[in-house]
Amino acid sequence: MPTTQKTLMFLSGFLTSLGSVVVICSILGTKAWVTSTIFFTDPISNGTIVITYGLFRGMSSQVLSEGLQELDKNFEVLGILGDSSQKTLHLVAILFLVLSLGTSVLSSIFTFYNSVSNPYQTFLGPVGVYTWNGLSAPFVFLTMVLFVGNTESNHLSEELSHKLYTEITIKTTTHSYGYSFWLILLVILLNIATVVIIIFYQKARYQQKQEQRKPVEYAPRDGILF
Repeated sequence: MPTTQKTLMFLSGFLTSLGSVVVICSILGTKAWVTSTIFFTDPISNGTIVITYGLFRGMSSQVLSEGLQELDKNFEVLGILGDSSQKTLHLVAILFLVLSLGTSVLSSIFTFYNSVSNPYQTFLGPVGVYTWNGLSAPFVFLTMVLFVGNTESNHLSEELSHKLYTEITIKTTTHSYGYSFWLILLVILLNIATVVIIIFYQKARYQQKQEQRKPVEYAPRDGILF
């Protein structure tokens, strides 16, 4: 059975790993990733389109300076993109986030298992925890980079607007990233926290072993022989 110290430390790591799982699930399911304000003209008017979306779903609204504006629209991001470079990059971003979710789940399993058992010298021990968190953080960071690149450089918002509203000419676009997007940083912090907790445990364990050796190492030679 593990010591009380080990149980508490690995349970703390389990909670931070579980926290990253919960956060990733929430950002997968929400659509507050980015809000784009698009200024446009069409054959009879001009105005703005405000489009808010996440990885799967979004909503857009139109404001015209004159004329009859369309009702707000809810849409499926992947459903309206068709075969395009924007859709490909969007799918890759989703893939990396799902991989981060999988590695975070494995990290929570490993930390919980270590809190009730002692697989210290195997991959199921701290090495496994380091591995899964070391993969989760880069995966979720790549999701962030790909999403920004697809939005800013590959004009994802503009492509969605063209699919939703035909015959518009886009002038300028501004982007504001929402809480779902910035929660990615929280996932990275939780991954780091899990690793730091296990490192502290290993250091404490090493110090305990060193202290146990001291009475023998510093004992008088006569006493050792006796």
